[in-house]
Amino acid sequence: MKKFNLFNEIIIANRQALLNAINSQKEFGITYKGEIVFAPFQEKEILIYQGKHTPAQTSALTAPKLPSLAEMLGKNYQLVEDEERVLIKAFSNWQELIKINTPRASYDDTTGDGVSEFSNAALEDIGWNATEFNIAYRELIEVLEEQCEGTLLCIEQKEPSYQFSGLGFLADDKQAQEVLFNYCKEKIKKMMQEDPLYTKEKLSDDEEEAAEFFTLL
Repeated sequence: MKKFNLFNEIIIANRQALLNAINSQKEFGITYKGEIVFAPFQEKEILIYQGKHTPAQTSALTAPKLPSLAEMLGKNYQLVEDEERVLIKAFSNWQELIKINTPRASYDDTTGDGVSEFSNAALEDIGWNATEFNIAYRELIEVLEEQCEGTLLCIEQKEPSYQFSGLGFLADDKQAQEVLFNYCKEKIKKMMQEDPLYTKEKLSDDEEEAAEFFTLL
């Protein structure tokens, strides 16, 4: 998986397309690639902005004051504009981006407790059964991020103190399921062969059920 670190990235959007979206009075988003998209959004869409704008109400005696793009997007965005482009830094709006992207994310790694579940039911079945053999979600996430295609939308910095918060978006759930299932199966198989605490005779009912899930019994 590729990291998209909002601390480092500048999102470039087409200025006219953005203005058209604002004036459309429809709900729209700006993707992490700078594309302008309209609701309903794609299943794995990654947005750095989501909103809907309506014209300000003015009286007949008052000329409407047109807000700037920066005012329309909000104070947590840093913008630089030219005639054709809008350059956007979005890291200051991270807490809001967590809210709008979590429903579409494969997993949520934004809390101090770490990942506790997968949004995909088949991946969650694998993760749940793996925990019976003390394989933690953190370990599974590291396998996915190393071996699978996808994007990790995050804020990460090393100085002055390390900080990380991220949302994972897997490109292919079926590939991820295969990778994770095979990883867990091989690890549990080795544990049952080499660890005296996990021999077939000593497995608890839940461990037996998990071993059957991974086709080891």
